[in-house]
Parts: sequence; structure tokens; C-alpha cells
Amino acid sequence: MPSGLVALALGGFGIGLTEFLIAGLLPQVASSFAVSEAAAGWLISGYALSVAVGAIALTAATARLPRKQVLIGLVALFVLGNLLSAIAPSYPVMLLGRIVAALCHGSFFGIGSLVARALVAPEKKSQAVAIMFAGLTLANVLGVPFGALVGERWGWRAAFWAVTAIGVLALAGIAALVPAWAGQAPPGKPQDGAAPVPPLGLAAQFRAFRSWQVWLTLIATALGYGGMFGAFSYIAYTFTEVSGFAPADVAWLLMMYGVGLVVGNLVGGRAADRDRDRALVLALLALTLTLVLFGLLAESAVASVVLVFVLGVTGFASVPGMITRVTDYAHGAALAASANVSASNVGNALGAWLGGLAISAGLGYTAPLYVGAGIALVATVVMVIAARRVAGRDGSGT
Repeated sequence: MPSGLVALALGGFGIGLTEFLIAGLLPQVASSFAVSEAAAGWLISGYALSVAVGAIALTAATARLPRKQVLIGLVALFVLGNLLSAIAPSYPVMLLGRIVAALCHGSFFGIGSLVARALVAPEKKSQAVAIMFAGLTLANVLGVPFGALVGERWGWRAAFWAVTAIGVLALAGIAALVPAWAGQAPPGKPQDGAAPVPPLGLAAQFRAFRSWQVWLTLIATALGYGGMFGAFSYIAYTFTEVSGFAPADVAWLLMMYGVGLVVGNLVGGRAADRDRDRALVLALLALTLTLVLFGLLAESAVASVVLVFVLGVTGFASVPGMITRVTDYAHGAALAASANVSASNVGNALGAWLGGLAISAGLGYTAPLYVGAGIALVATVVMVIAARRVAGRDGSGT
């Protein structure tokens, strides 16, 4: 494994921690700044909105710059945002720090995925992306308990100081370990079997969106995430109100989900390198069936433990393949890779909204599982259409 991938994964880990740890720190932050729970919640929702905006804006603004330099700048922005949060004298400064840190999120994973795949042979590109995303999935497992533990022992500011330090390490690692040619055409021949793609100008970046395959992949990404998060957003209520778990059990149940994300990410990357479109269709179909089974068996505590793990596996198995697919059909346009991150955030919001509507309509706490299954089924159909369009053009399903 190229050492540059380790540096990218560390950056993903730090960014993931920033996103997730705040959930375990909200009560302390709200008390420290004497703001309401609703106001403190903007530290989460404001971050998510900034991710969606930053993914497109920063990628477009840096379209012609060398990708290693862009990654270094993005991680520096991440460090600055967390430093602001750590020293924030007031709630507005804290919110500003969260927004600044979030701006780099989408662009880092979008551009970083292009750099990651350039570090390995072409037949291992999805696995390389999966390794970079391993940091994010690991942060999903550790983020909330990490924030709660550090916050309880040393205060919430210590958690942000720790993430700032991780960001500095990632910055140094990317500067030292990621080759200058990664993600762009080197002066000589590509190294180690890689096939680098030069940065494209903004006009060429937007031309990539003329491809139906790019749009179908983005739609499938949004719906796939929407299916998973339509259920996951309300999974704590399912556990406590349907499965019979105590509120104290929710934390370790969510860790089971997080472990599933890690497994699904790595397995999905390997499968995508073998037969990408087939792997994506099967992953989305498996997610659909998992959500249906979860809805049917939610009253069983044992089944719920197993299925929340499987939900993590099937929910994230499509991520590496979706990213390499959209960048392949976009001919290496970083804007398309970042748009894929934005699509996932749009899907998160859509799934959570529809799941909430189902609960508000009095359909019960298993309803979001069935809503998620319906969204995931549509994602599967979209992916089948995308694969058949490719097969109809060149006789191949990939």
C-alpha cells in the first residue's frame, strides 16, 4: 500500500472525527455558551450545509491547480477551522469554525479520490479509494464516543485540540508522502502503473456533466445514501421503542453499525475492481433487502443487532465504486467527484426528511426502514439502467 494512501486516510479520519464528535459534545457546548439545544444543533446542520456548498465551490475554484497543493490547502483550512472551534470565545466564533472546517470536506474526498487512484495500478483504483475512505468510516465508529470521552475528562475544547493535532499530522503526511505528480500528468511517464489525469479547466469540468452516466451515478449515489440514512436517522427510536433496548444500549449498537461501514467500504472496493456495475447493483439490492428484513424483524433484539451491522455493510459497499464510476465517466473531472459527495449529503437530507414524514404520519418507528427500502430500490433501478446503457453501447456490463 503506497504510504501516500495512509496520509490520505489520516486526513479522512480527522475530517470524519470533526463531523461526528460534535454529537457527543453538544450538551457541554450548549452549556458553555449558554445557548439552547436547538441553537447548538446548528453546529451539526450548519456543518452539513457547508459540506454541500464547499464541495462544489472549492473544487471549481481550484480546478487548474496541482492536486497535491490543493489537498494541502484543504487540510490547512480544516486545521484552521478546528483551531477556531478549540479557542472560540463565543458561540458565533464556534459556528464559524465549524463552517470553515466543513468547507474542505467534500473537496478533500473528491480530489483525494483522484489522487488515491493515481497512486495504484488501474485495476486497484476502487480499493485505493476504499482505503482513503477507511479513515472516514473508522471515524464514524470512534467519533461520538471519542468526543464524549475526551469531553468528559478534559472538556469539549480538548476534543477539538486533538482533532487539530490530527489535522497537522495529516498535513505533514500529505506534504511528505503524496507524490507531486499524483492526480496529474507527471513530467515523464506515469509511475508504478498509474494513469494520472491532468487537472481540467473549469469549462472542461462542467462539460463532464453532459454525460448521462455521470448523472445516473450521482442520482444512484444520492438515493443509495438516502435509503440508508432514511432509516439510520431514526434508528435510535427503532432500537428503544420497537426492539426493546435501553437508551444506554444505543451507543454500542451504533458502533456495530460503524464497524459494518468499515467492512462494507473495504469489501465494496475490492468487489468494484472485479466487476464494478454488477457490484454496485448487488450492493444496492442488498441494502434494499436488509432494510425490509430490518422492518419485519425489528421487534427481535438479536435480529436488530445483526441487521444494524449488515445495514452498515450494505449501506457503504457501493461508495468506492460510485466514486470511481463517476470520475471515470467524467474523464477525471474533480468537480464530478466532489459533486458525488454533495449528492450523498442531499441524499442524507432527503432520506431523513421522508423518514420523519413517515413517523409524523403515525406509521410507527419501523416506517423509516420501509421508506429507506423504497428509496434504495429506486437507486437499484437507476443503477440497473446505467449498467444496461453501458452494456448496450459496448456489450459490457462494466
